[in-house]
Amino acid sequence: MVSERASRVKPSPTLAMDAKAKEMKARGVDVISFGVGEPDFDTPDNIKEAAIRAMKEGHTKYTPVGGIPQLKDAIAEKLQRDNGLSYRREEIIVSCGAKHSLYNIAQALFNPGDEVIIPAPYWVSYPAQVLLNDAEPVFVETREEEGFVLNPEQLKEAITERTKAVILNYPSNPTGLSYDRSSLEGIAEVLLRSKAYIISDEIYERLLYDGTEHLSIAALSEEVKARTLVVNGLSKSHAMTGWRIGYTAGPEEIIKAMTKIQSQSTSNPTSIAQWAAVEALRGPQDFVRTMVEEFDRRRVFLAEGLNAIDGVRCSVPKGAFYAFPNVSALFGRRRSGGEAVEDSSSLALYLLDEARVALVPGSAFGAEGYIRISYATSMENLRKGLERIKGAIERLS
Repeated sequence: MVSERASRVKPSPTLAMDAKAKEMKARGVDVISFGVGEPDFDTPDNIKEAAIRAMKEGHTKYTPVGGIPQLKDAIAEKLQRDNGLSYRREEIIVSCGAKHSLYNIAQALFNPGDEVIIPAPYWVSYPAQVLLNDAEPVFVETREEEGFVLNPEQLKEAITERTKAVILNYPSNPTGLSYDRSSLEGIAEVLLRSKAYIISDEIYERLLYDGTEHLSIAALSEEVKARTLVVNGLSKSHAMTGWRIGYTAGPEEIIKAMTKIQSQSTSNPTSIAQWAAVEALRGPQDFVRTMVEEFDRRRVFLAEGLNAIDGVRCSVPKGAFYAFPNVSALFGRRRSGGEAVEDSSSLALYLLDEARVALVPGSAFGAEGYIRISYATSMENLRKGLERIKGAIERLS
């Protein structure tokens, strides 16, 4: 029998949808996948060359558990340069991707009976990681008309003496929206009256549009910084998903606990990938700008295309590479066989069957009535996918 802990969680819905799409493709079905959150760009050559150089120089052995000093220094430089945050090596840990960073935080912070506030819509792994570490997720529903931003009054109502942390993700997966200074200040003001930590997932910070600027909540004040664990990585910003490099910066006591935990699970992240990450952070950043420009072009095209479909309403995303259209007006419409589309899951299955388009239902993110579409794919795929979605929806009655 598997553990009670394992039975509490389900496999990632985004990865499950991607796996189903790939299985259909393997059978020769022409499926367009809008499901997975992975840049369709290749890792830049200078980063690859740094990895090759590391291998040739013999950097293929174990490293310190929490990361090589050179990478910790590069991360500290990045945090100072981009976020105005000052951290010492002892306040930084490198892990096997940002997801691993978040899991290490959960292991280091949460106890049975603790509550963790998660604004919805949320990334699918947040509640699963809380449950896997014997704490309880507390969901706070944000509103589309307020930009899916956590309202300080909502936060105040959700906090109890058992609240151990609140998880923020901005720019957001799945909504593509973000927080401005005023919103972050309101949240920080409420949290500082409690004993709760802030887990700030900023993995999409480089992917912003329309002049939107990223502000880390930890940069608001030293008092806020002392309560914050900043999580980031190279997967999204430098198209390095497979390299598995993420990092956390925060209070030394917690970083030390995370390092101890990591020493008993994965040990160090891959040595070669760490040296590649040094180059990613310190080398030329032209690639990031080029990628963001292309994502910008795609997001406008996608939002316009979605808003042109009867029954679909989509805010233009300000960051990341996801659109999160409201499709609730389609519920109750029927397929040609008479079966009704009742919710986001049945709509997603209908679009996969009828349009051969894979996307993720909003219910996976705690937001029924929506679907998530990743535009980390080519303009050709976006154009074809939109045509297929439009046609399939028009066939509903």
